[in-house]
Amino acid sequence: MPISVGQSIAIIAVTALCTVLLRALPFLVFGGKKEVPAVVSDLGILLPSSIMAVLVVYCLRNVDFAAAGHFLPELLSCLAVVGLHVWKKNILLSIGLGTVCYMVLVQAVFV
Repeated sequence: MPISVGQSIAIIAVTALCTVLLRALPFLVFGGKKEVPAVVSDLGILLPSSIMAVLVVYCLRNVDFAAAGHFLPELLSCLAVVGLHVWKKNILLSIGLGTVCYMVLVQAVFV
């Protein structure tokens, strides 16, 4: 059953409203002169590293270490990401070029 134009507009409007409210919520709760609780400050320090660790584990969960051709692209790409991050200290550059490195290795080198 196809969705009508009105339904599409309603879906987009509800999604936009939820996004704006979720983005504004921290400013509404912790805005002004209120002090941010220590738990929230600690989460702001701990979560980025934790999320990156979870993403690495998730991305490498199905890697087969039985043959070099199965894990070498992932290993080389991970080394590229770590090397770029140590060198440039720019997470977006590291992730972006690491992704490009992986795609080139998978599509052109380890075919």
